[in-house]
Amino acid sequence: MRNMFYRAALAPLLLLTTLPAQAADWVLDSATSKVVFQYSYSGTPYQGAFTNIEGTFDIDPANPAACSFTVSINIEDIAIDDAETLSYLLDVEMFDVDQFPTAKFTAEKCRLDSTGAFVSDGMLTIRDQTHPVSFPFNLEVTTAGGKIGFHMTSEVTIQRLAFGVGQGYLANTSAIPNDVIVSIDVHAVQQ
Repeated sequence: MRNMFYRAALAPLLLLTTLPAQAADWVLDSATSKVVFQYSYSGTPYQGAFTNIEGTFDIDPANPAACSFTVSINIEDIAIDDAETLSYLLDVEMFDVDQFPTAKFTAEKCRLDSTGAFVSDGMLTIRDQTHPVSFPFNLEVTTAGGKIGFHMTSEVTIQRLAFGVGQGYLANTSAIPNDVIVSIDVHAVQQ
């Protein structure tokens, strides 16, 4: 039973084993990838998205635990409906984009969680704070225009104050809770 579970869990990656060795290298497609963050202000839910994302992935089909990710997000390119909110988010009390224009996630290993579901253990840097974060993700092998790629989705909750997002008055969690839900929806293509 355990072997059957393991084979089923690795099925999305087994398709990749028919590719040449260099096919383990993938580049994020920034045109179709986004990172959405959800938060609330005085009990009202809001969300924004980062759409200018760059990333490379190294996934070895024979050893998925040896994966590595490097993802960089240009903070200034936040897509949000309200210009005033955008101004607050970019200001020194929140992301402080003048000093810290990018956020970065790097991971050097993954582990199997369940069928088609993995967890990448890595380091997340926002502003001047770096902390370990485990990102659970689902991986689906795709084909488009004759190219093989993958679609990765994930959702994780991070504490904004651990990363310095919320200085002074904005560190108060009565109006803006500490928890921020981050949803990841990225596509990568063979390099």
